[in-house]
Amino acid sequence: MILDRVEGERLDGSSPPSVFVGREGYPWVRVYPSSPPIRGDTSIHEDPSRWVLMDLEEFLSLRISLVRGYRVYRVSDAIQPPRELGEIIELSLSPGPADVEMLFEKKPRGGVLVSETTPPMGPSAPLKRVNISSIRPLEKVVEKAYNDRDLTAREAVFMLYSGGVEVHRISRILSVGAIGKKRKLVPTRWAITAVDKIVSDRLLEQVKRYSIIDRYMLYKRKVDRNLFISILAPHAWAFEWGEAWYPGSTWNMWGSEPWVEIDYEGYGGRDSYPGIGGCYYASRLASLEALNSMRRQAAVISWREIYEGFNLPVGVWFVRENMRAMYRSEPEIFDRLEDVLKRVAELLRTPIRSFLERSGVFRILRNKRITSYTG
Repeated sequence: MILDRVEGERLDGSSPPSVFVGREGYPWVRVYPSSPPIRGDTSIHEDPSRWVLMDLEEFLSLRISLVRGYRVYRVSDAIQPPRELGEIIELSLSPGPADVEMLFEKKPRGGVLVSETTPPMGPSAPLKRVNISSIRPLEKVVEKAYNDRDLTAREAVFMLYSGGVEVHRISRILSVGAIGKKRKLVPTRWAITAVDKIVSDRLLEQVKRYSIIDRYMLYKRKVDRNLFISILAPHAWAFEWGEAWYPGSTWNMWGSEPWVEIDYEGYGGRDSYPGIGGCYYASRLASLEALNSMRRQAAVISWREIYEGFNLPVGVWFVRENMRAMYRSEPEIFDRLEDVLKRVAELLRTPIRSFLERSGVFRILRNKRITSYTG
């Protein structure tokens, strides 16, 4: 058991690094430095590129071993942080694990923190004191982003991304108020979606300059009671993300039929936040990374089926990393929209008409009513 390895109100460990910023009470927020109660290379606890290779049970076991201590700060405290917040910010910037000693006001209790946006985490308690040591030297691009207070947060985010810093880490750096002109603490769930959107917006500027693909490309990936499908179509940029939740899955525990939801954008983008949530921008980022690597433009239809038994939210990383893995596979190629949709209908458990009736990008693509594959 996790807490059996926590000695009373004291934890010694190596933080991956891991820092979570809550949103309740905003503009006063809880800031949680976190660590498993072990020393050594714990970087896997904060590495979505390796999580995607695990089964969900192994991933959950890994993440709930992160014990969280918290202090309450005003979001503006990031401008001139007090000593302990300054150390927590340094921890967030670190490229690798750092040693952490946490003294709690009481032994950590409580269940697992789960969210549709953030990865799960383990029990928590208020902090009496935290000592952080052995923080690794920063890479030049991270040091520049941190020290340059003339950069906007948006500029700093894309500079970090262009410098090879992974988006999961960038969101942590943004959440502790370590970048931008007007520095402030940002709840982690907001920071994750903000980084996915900022980076994908910048990639989209590049993708719109590329020539359009000339055939339909179908990507697919089945993993952990989920099916991911993406169609790249020969058309100017448009994008949609759709989900079909089966009865007995996280957001459809007691229903009798699959529940389907889709959000989309045309060439000019969206003017409102998608009701489907942060997965929209996680999948959009993965799709634009794929198009940018091809140096091509396309309209994108991305759908996901979530099957029975997938009944715990694990965070938008699951969509982003599985979409990235899917785009690394070889696509099936088709000359006609009718043919690619017939193939998709074979792969889906949900009748394809349940998606097509809600699909904004399909309406953009179709030139005539097609009925032969909608059964």
